[in-house]
Amino acid sequence: MAGATMPVTKSTFTDNVLLSEKPVLVQFWATWCGPCKMVSPVLEEIAAENTDKIKIVKVDIDAEPSVARDYQIMSVPTMILFQGGKPVKQIVGAKPKAALLNDLAGVLG
Repeated sequence: MAGATMPVTKSTFTDNVLLSEKPVLVQFWATWCGPCKMVSPVLEEIAAENTDKIKIVKVDIDAEPSVARDYQIMSVPTMILFQGGKPVKQIVGAKPKAALLNDLAGVLG
């Protein structure tokens, strides 16, 4: 999926998420997940509009089960906001853009 969000794998997770100077929203998703497909374009928009404030990345739970297990992902879509390499907020389920922006207000200002 090309665009403002980028896929991360177990091998790129540390560099792209844990060591990021910017806050990072990680979307845990799966190709078979209908709600994931609904929220992905919304996350693309948010990422494109806020490139200076936040990075949004995606982890395919089927391709990277160990990463999903590390963060105890029980359902998708689940999004975890990382700041300073630590998970600080979890958002579960597909939400409209306004609700996601509200959830991220502390980061996006």
